[in-house]
Amino acid sequence: MLTNAAVKAARPRAAAYKLFDQGGLHLYVAPTGRKSFRIKCRFNGKELLLTIGAVPEVSLDAARGRCDQVREQLGRGEDPRTCEVAQSGKARAFENVARQWHAHMRRRWTDVHAADVLASLERDVFPAIGAMPISAVTVPVILNALRVIEERGSLVTASRVRQRISAVFAYAMAEDLVDQDPAAIVSRALIPPAPAQHHPALLEIKDARELLAAAELVDVAPAVKLASRFLALTAVRFAAVRGARWEEIDDLDGAAPLWRVPAARMKLAAAKKLDAKNDHLVPLSRQAVALLREVRVNLHPEDANLHGLIFDRSAGAGNPIGEKSIGALYDRAGFAGRHVPHGWRATFSTLMNERSEGADRDVIEKALAHTPKDKVRDRLRS
Repeated sequence: MLTNAAVKAARPRAAAYKLFDQGGLHLYVAPTGRKSFRIKCRFNGKELLLTIGAVPEVSLDAARGRCDQVREQLGRGEDPRTCEVAQSGKARAFENVARQWHAHMRRRWTDVHAADVLASLERDVFPAIGAMPISAVTVPVILNALRVIEERGSLVTASRVRQRISAVFAYAMAEDLVDQDPAAIVSRALIPPAPAQHHPALLEIKDARELLAAAELVDVAPAVKLASRFLALTAVRFAAVRGARWEEIDDLDGAAPLWRVPAARMKLAAAKKLDAKNDHLVPLSRQAVALLREVRVNLHPEDANLHGLIFDRSAGAGNPIGEKSIGALYDRAGFAGRHVPHGWRATFSTLMNERSEGADRDVIEKALAHTPKDKVRDRLRS
């Protein structure tokens, strides 16, 4: 039989283990160090495993009292899980556990991703299963919630939400709140999303020049046209150009002009965004330098110190050009469906790899802020 001293002295091991008391009651010790009391019993010929609660919130005496209660319920032919669900209360409701998981993961994520994860749960999951005890959430329950997302045509969202529900269950398993992840097998019943579509891109230098020339004839704000040309000259992501600031430009009138895109604005893991060594360095060509000087003269004539956004649509008001502004420019120029702002990266990669016959592949990948493929393979092997 267990003693209070034995419960207190139980230490985690590489694998989970049990210390038995009596009547099916035992102490479960997880590799994480979490200790909880469980009861093993049978109802209607089927084996049940009931989790009473964690140590020290639940004492040995309280666990034995609950074990006696379960035995009495079984003797009356009652399903002890009914009481178990009622006792779990709000503390073990799926929404509560999901929010604990979100808080636990928050420091690993960017603000944007953390907000997106929580918003998807609040929109598509909590209304359906949030109030249910997590131990009562079954495969059909999860599938029904995801079917609602599928029915509105959001197949990718349904897949992503399933992954997040599964992650909540993985967290709950580590916390010894549940024994399995019912969301893990739901993916087989979901409609697979359509294959990812590549961004339309012009892959011939002649076509790229025609696009830029046609864009100059469209009646849009000067900042949009200039940002479009700068995007083509640097092959960075459009978000980087939208947020580009004068403070990021080094030595514009010197011998080695450089655009230092801060890691915080790059497509990186949250931890890497905090380290300046992950800044993306973009050496500026003479054409890019000439364009920035044009911007300086035409868009910022009264700004002697040059600060704030480079491509400001409101003359120093701090408003970046619209997210869809350059895409709309290309559509109006007659290139709808043929090229999008992100397509300049494919244009750059294709033309430069053809010109170097693949010899400069790693340099080109670095210019695009990509990890070279061989390094990716090495990292996966390690």
